[in-house]
Amino acid sequence: MEALMARFLNGLNIEIADKIDLQPYSNIEDFISLLLLSFASWVCGSDNLQDFLHCISLHSSNHHSNSTLIHTPSSSSYPHVLNFSIRNLRFAESHTPKPVAIVTPWQPSEVQATVICCKTHGLQIRTRSGGHDFEGRSYVSNVPFVLIDLINLNSITIDVDNETAWAQSGATVGELYYKIGEKSRTLAFPAGFTASIGLGGFFSGGGLGMLVRKYGLAVDNVVDAYLVDANGKLLDRDSMGEDLFWAIRGGGGGSFGIVLAWKLKLVRVPPTVTSFAVHKSWDLNAAKLIHRWQYVAPKVDEDLFITAWVTASNSSEGEGGGRVMKASFFSLFLGKAAELVSLMKKAFPELELKKEDCLEISWVEAMAFSASEYVSPENLELLLDRTPLITGRYKMKSDYATKPISETALNGIWERFKIEELETVQLILIPFGGKMNEISETATPNPHRASHPIHIGYYVTWHRPDADSRHLEWTRELHDYMTPFVSRSPRAAYMNYKDLDIGRNNEDGIPTSYDEASVWGYRYFGINFERLVEVKTKVDPFNFFQHEESIPPAAPMGVIQAKMASCPDVSY
Repeated sequence: MEALMARFLNGLNIEIADKIDLQPYSNIEDFISLLLLSFASWVCGSDNLQDFLHCISLHSSNHHSNSTLIHTPSSSSYPHVLNFSIRNLRFAESHTPKPVAIVTPWQPSEVQATVICCKTHGLQIRTRSGGHDFEGRSYVSNVPFVLIDLINLNSITIDVDNETAWAQSGATVGELYYKIGEKSRTLAFPAGFTASIGLGGFFSGGGLGMLVRKYGLAVDNVVDAYLVDANGKLLDRDSMGEDLFWAIRGGGGGSFGIVLAWKLKLVRVPPTVTSFAVHKSWDLNAAKLIHRWQYVAPKVDEDLFITAWVTASNSSEGEGGGRVMKASFFSLFLGKAAELVSLMKKAFPELELKKEDCLEISWVEAMAFSASEYVSPENLELLLDRTPLITGRYKMKSDYATKPISETALNGIWERFKIEELETVQLILIPFGGKMNEISETATPNPHRASHPIHIGYYVTWHRPDADSRHLEWTRELHDYMTPFVSRSPRAAYMNYKDLDIGRNNEDGIPTSYDEASVWGYRYFGINFERLVEVKTKVDPFNFFQHEESIPPAAPMGVIQAKMASCPDVSY
């Protein structure tokens, strides 16, 4: 009994632990009641912001001035630091909740200190690497919070001899590509399409990219990590244990700790690869190509990746006005153009690919080609640009198809794309198959593999705040329309396309139960959700790391969350 109680006390402020006499409590209910009162008293008695800042300086081996480490609303640097990595302008309004402080750590001890001091002062933590969280949850909270922005933890070390790399979470996908390309033209890593995405969030949700059919998800190629846990301890794979290491590779960020760095297994590619970007003006033939793509892309040779996009937008008056739609096919082939054209003639002759459509380049140039929106592969420096290509307001939803979608169903999508009141809308189709068919659905928290051969993204962007409701409503209507044509029981979703429409944790102080969280948890993680809850309960039973779609601990520790909500407001 005492051992169990001591475990519950693990990580609490030592002043509380010292005040609790375990002897009189013969059952866990009595103990929990006392613990709740003590914990709530501790949180409700938090001091002001200055005490928090002083706490940081005490607990970190800080070699940097406070002005470069901590940014408060009174700091001249605060607006720039806050806004620099906000990608979705829906969450950059004057009424959007702001952090009481932003910490931009340069070393692990500063992250450890921030965790300890937030815990001591009853503050929530949000952690941001690149700012691409589609729902803004990496930098917005409805309760007092501190933002840890990892932008300065961005080092990348490439070990060509051992074909590995260490990459910190504040680095971007593009920076990783660039560093690999500097050292080798025959090594690569299966990361994402967008250069400015932060590695921390990308790996935390699984990670899709152009090498997914050859080498799996990004997290399938992560072999070690450094993490700061809820007690402020710095752990590697050996010290965190295999359960926690499994959970952080795709189980979602902000649930288990703060991952500072990832050790990656680099993969081999030929010195010359081939890319193409084929665009088709919208007509009946283009629609048929999209339908045909479903039968080809997940089954063709695993060295070939072809993604299909349908884009609709309004043309300018100078272009004649009206709605413009096009189908685009983007590819990466691990071989030369002649071989690709021959393969395509057999597998996908309807696309009518010609050798002049193809570019023979190195893998890193192919990644720069993608980052430039398929304009130019020469400018590798573009991979280092953290500025997003698209600035505005947006919403993303996801699905998985377990079988090809009929032409009739696809035509229903096209009709919805033609609505002129919308700005830009996209359907993004990503094929699995290949290596994804060989990896178990329980290998990482991401279960959507062989049984879910087509990944679907619905992406809508706009610029005017007064158009928010119309565009958000449209994405939900399209998602509803797709219900009969995609996976079911559960209807699967991709964690990195975070979507609060499918469910969220309670925000009224009432702890989220397993059954409540499973509504969205099973959609992201399938059968792996139960194991994620078990890991969470073991490593963070008091739910220190939490957000709207974080993994909740099992009862009874979650009741502390409700007790904390009863605290009077603390002024920061």
